[in-house]
Amino acid sequence: MGSPALMTSSWFCVVAVLAVLGDAFLPFLPSGTLVILAVLKTSHNADAPFLLAAAVATASFLGDVLLLAVARRGGRLLRRRLSRSPQLAANVRRVQRSLENRTSRAAAAVVIVARFVPGGRTVLDLAIGHSVNRSRTFLHWCAVSAVVWACYIVALGWLDSHWFNTTWLSLAVSCAAATAISAAVARLVRRSRQLAVVAQLDEAA
Repeated sequence: MGSPALMTSSWFCVVAVLAVLGDAFLPFLPSGTLVILAVLKTSHNADAPFLLAAAVATASFLGDVLLLAVARRGGRLLRRRLSRSPQLAANVRRVQRSLENRTSRAAAAVVIVARFVPGGRTVLDLAIGHSVNRSRTFLHWCAVSAVVWACYIVALGWLDSHWFNTTWLSLAVSCAAATAISAAVARLVRRSRQLAVVAQLDEAA
């Protein structure tokens, strides 16, 4: 493989990893799409998926750590941001309530599932950082969820790169599959939330 193509592939990987690091703060960044594209651009290298997955998991975890630290130390700034976004504030309070009195296994499930919900990672980090709970308690679950998501998104791109002969088709199928999975997870979260509300109303009655 020529050096120009190698440099192009490397740049794709760097951009993808930076997007994963930044989407904790900016959830609209297409980090998953960029990771899949980086996988497709490096599909010629047998070791690339493992190295990319490790880099993506590390960047994802570091993004969580940075946002947790900002949420912990920037109390006034965070309160101002939440006051300007009622929907975000409501989501943060909902996640905080869902984590109260949870067992370690249940809290782990919340942290891992949040990684697959659009914007869920940001809301979770803000909720943990803005709560009285010690964020350090959740860091190891953030690390686990980062590894799970990195393996999932890299494997999705790798599988499609071997199933389809063209990069654009592999990218389209991978992105469609990732979007469908995220939408399904978000629908399940909303469904479980509605069932919880119904159960609370039944108990109150």
